[in-house]
Amino acid sequence: MSQKILLIEDDSHIAKLIKYNLEKAGYECFSVITGEDGLEVLDREDIDLIILDIMLPKMDGFETCKLIKQEKSSAAIPIIMLTAKGEEVDRIIGFELGADDYVLKPFSPRELLLRIKAILKRGKIKEHIKDVIAFNDLRIDIPRHKVSVNNQEIKLTAIEFDLLLTLVKRIGKVQSRDRLLEDVWDIAADVTTRTIDTHVKRLRQKLGHVGGFIETIRGIGYRFREEA
Repeated sequence: MSQKILLIEDDSHIAKLIKYNLEKAGYECFSVITGEDGLEVLDREDIDLIILDIMLPKMDGFETCKLIKQEKSSAAIPIIMLTAKGEEVDRIIGFELGADDYVLKPFSPRELLLRIKAILKRGKIKEHIKDVIAFNDLRIDIPRHKVSVNNQEIKLTAIEFDLLLTLVKRIGKVQSRDRLLEDVWDIAADVTTRTIDTHVKRLRQKLGHVGGFIETIRGIGYRFREEA
């Protein structure tokens, strides 16, 4: 069965180009021009990934992203923000709202497909993996892609899950930002160390008191500290 991708893009030329390349690559693409229409698609279709333009009519991409992440049924769906804006502040806003990646126009269809494949690969549940990691009040169920603190499920994006899992598996060991970029983002994505810092901040907030175990090692990166 083909994986389903929701494209929310009001530029007809760009939308046709993306839809053509997605379908050529074997994906099923649902293309709409407004955030409102995108939310309606999410209500009736089991979507695997969303490509979301920021500059949309009526409700912009930021607001659309926020609404998607507020709903339990769609909160875990990875989102790639697609926009002509290149300012770092726009990227940071997108990541803080829960976006998984950011592609700037103009872009090559091949680059977009690589990012889509990388994100979907990260989000796949591998049935042969049986590991469940428990530490303090934290529990990571790898096969089910679920995280809980004090038996309360924590909703994480695909990148947040991989970031947490990477840090916990290497507990006590300092991970440089470059290493995290390589191991968590998979490809040479257009991300900066500020991007990693933003994701760590969001992860700490979601984990509550357990987030305090993620230590900042000034000038280097991060470490999930061992319990004292």
